[in-house]
Amino acid sequence: MAMLLQLTTFLQEYVYEKGHEVPKAPDALRIGILSTAMINSAAIIRPALSHGGVIISAIASRNLKQAQDHAKKYGIPKAYGSYDELLNEPGIDAVYISLPNGMHGTWTKKALEAGKHVLLEKPFTANADEARQLVKLAVEKNLVLVEAFHWQFHPAAHAVKALVDSGKYGQVLRTFARMTSPTGSIPRSDIRWKYALAGGSLMDMTYVISSTRYFLNAGTPREIADAKARASRDDPRVDEAMEATLRFDLNGRMVESKIYSDMDRANVLGLIPRIWETPSIEIELEHAVIYFYNFMMPHLYHYIQVYDKRTGRTHTEKHYSGGPQWAKRGESWWSTYRYQLEAFVDKVRGREPPHWITLDSSIAQMETIDAIYEKSGLGKRQPTPESVDPPRP
Repeated sequence: MAMLLQLTTFLQEYVYEKGHEVPKAPDALRIGILSTAMINSAAIIRPALSHGGVIISAIASRNLKQAQDHAKKYGIPKAYGSYDELLNEPGIDAVYISLPNGMHGTWTKKALEAGKHVLLEKPFTANADEARQLVKLAVEKNLVLVEAFHWQFHPAAHAVKALVDSGKYGQVLRTFARMTSPTGSIPRSDIRWKYALAGGSLMDMTYVISSTRYFLNAGTPREIADAKARASRDDPRVDEAMEATLRFDLNGRMVESKIYSDMDRANVLGLIPRIWETPSIEIELEHAVIYFYNFMMPHLYHYIQVYDKRTGRTHTEKHYSGGPQWAKRGESWWSTYRYQLEAFVDKVRGREPPHWITLDSSIAQMETIDAIYEKSGLGKRQPTPESVDPPRP
């Protein structure tokens, strides 16, 4: 389902961003892209069309022809046949890194050392050790570094957060977050299945952890009560699916959170793909149960269902703009990535963005991932050796 959501976002942005192109400011932030990954179009290229303060000025690949093809396709001025060449370009202010998971640490480090701000695709790094090293460097260099959990920048996420934090329904009792992709929807050649590239369902579908932590206002869980991985048939080191129970200490009160990720979710009766299983989270409080359907791509479609235990009544909400964080800023057609880009530019320009993902949060995210992998018996993911050449998208 995740792949289908991504493809639908491409279409949504093509329709809306294409019709809202704006002139660029003379001092627009110049962003370079490391990799020619499929996600680039949705995550940064099309959102930049409607932002006058952003220019996508370069793209790099380990294959010059491939970089040139992408530059021509998207109207990007410069193409480079190596990541180092792009990082050495003095006219580039920031980079968006969409390389495979295991390469995030190495190339973010190089980008920061080159004086570039970094918008880094999730997961932040291969493991928490790398995360701490990057955070230290970013702070020393006084550069912006942020993990691209785009969904957190959307008004729908903020509306749910406001409901949970309001106290109206009491304290949180438990949560359950799920993200799946139907069997066969992620080709076995995809980087998500490659151990050398820090692949695995928990790494790719780390949204189940970020949503849990976000709505709980939590850092690293007190403990991982249990974690069970279903190993890939091609490589037992890679988790095809992961189930885990996390226990968070919220000011002396323990809250249990379950997560489930699956890159090869079995079809119903072996025939019907579970396309209805969009990334969703259920949050039970003392007096209500809140269900946020499609929290990962709420700009496409979502609903927030609130069941009040005291009255037995259920009401449904939808939020595409405004809300407790953005107020009158933003448009209903903005994708999660467009909201994210707005915040990133604010931060780089020294303005306080309506929402931000802190570096401490990204460290806690990777510490949680590491702990689940260790509990499952698979062991934490490792950085990709620089000698490994990832498959070309």
